[in-house]
Amino acid sequence: MKVVIANNTDEVRKISFQGDFPHVTKCCRCGGQARLGFVAHEMDEKSSQEGGEYVCGVWDNADQKKEGLWLHDACTVAVYFCKECLETTALYNQA
Repeated sequence: MKVVIANNTDEVRKISFQGDFPHVTKCCRCGGQARLGFVAHEMDEKSSQEGGEYVCGVWDNADQKKEGLWLHDACTVAVYFCKECLETTALYNQA
């Protein structure tokens, strides 16, 4: 897994399987402004079929009614810190 600190937010925002992560987002706790702190990009040299370890393999996602929702592929997670309450908010996407 690659973790990149947001000291160069333009580069950090590009570490995504889908669209760029925003510089700021709404805090999920107080509604304030949460600023990008770091991005964790899950990328193993091996695929999951070849024995690579990914978050999607931590919990079973085959039976959503029984097990609930879980990731189905490699993920990238952006972690934000709120400037009002300093709690964390996370955005993610999957490969």
